[in-house]
Amino acid sequence: MRKLIVPILAMLFMACEETEKAKESVDSASAIEALTEYATVNKVFQDVGNNSGDAVLSAESSTESKVGKSETDGPTITVEPLDLTTFPKTTTIDYGDGVLCKDGVTRKGIITVESTGWYRQEGSVHTSTFSNYYHEDFKVEGTHVVKNLGTDDDENQQYSVVIDNGKITTPAGASINYTENSTRTWVAGADTPFNIWDDEYTLDGSQSGVSSKGVEYTLTVEEELHFVLLPRGIESGILDVSVGNIDDIKINYTTSTITVLGIEFDFGE
Repeated sequence: MRKLIVPILAMLFMACEETEKAKESVDSASAIEALTEYATVNKVFQDVGNNSGDAVLSAESSTESKVGKSETDGPTITVEPLDLTTFPKTTTIDYGDGVLCKDGVTRKGIITVESTGWYRQEGSVHTSTFSNYYHEDFKVEGTHVVKNLGTDDDENQQYSVVIDNGKITTPAGASINYTENSTRTWVAGADTPFNIWDDEYTLDGSQSGVSSKGVEYTLTVEEELHFVLLPRGIESGILDVSVGNIDDIKINYTTSTITVLGIEFDFGE
């Protein structure tokens, strides 16, 4: 997503510089910085959801814990208790001092997932917390809660995602705050829990946060976003954006256009 949003931000900067309304409401450089930081924190927490979900599914597929994996294979995954009937269960995803994963991202530290039922069981809740966990050089904190909502009319699995007190800390020590309340629909890859890279999902709902410079932002999905993981990107959907006092930003991934204060631009990857 960050790759896609970079050219968008350049266009936003031009539009803001050309529009008196934007000049009066918020400094354009601060707005660009806030959205750049959003792109980073959103990518990190979407990643957490994908990896945690697949790790839980992998652990559930066997009554034995996954141990002794090398850095190139992935994290060490354990589940307790190991029987098939006792809940809640705790799944620990341990990246140790660093695991270089297939997507080229190095992850380290521990994600702990508390589950009230099987991941595919309707009504089950899965709460992820972090212990000295890093996505590349970004430290991740907060609570990530996923609830199984059952299936939609097309038999695709749906989950609600709530992120409270989300925060990433940059290598320079800056903190970016993030919250999310959304619905994810798993549209491809659900039958291959050992391979997250073929996953595709749609996202609906809202996200908000505060940049490291104190600029507030809110993003609301107008038309559900379609995510693919490899290569990572957004294939379609419309996102309404408010940053600072600028609340007339629309990013259309279906038509590859961005509209800022009534001015429309094309963008490409």
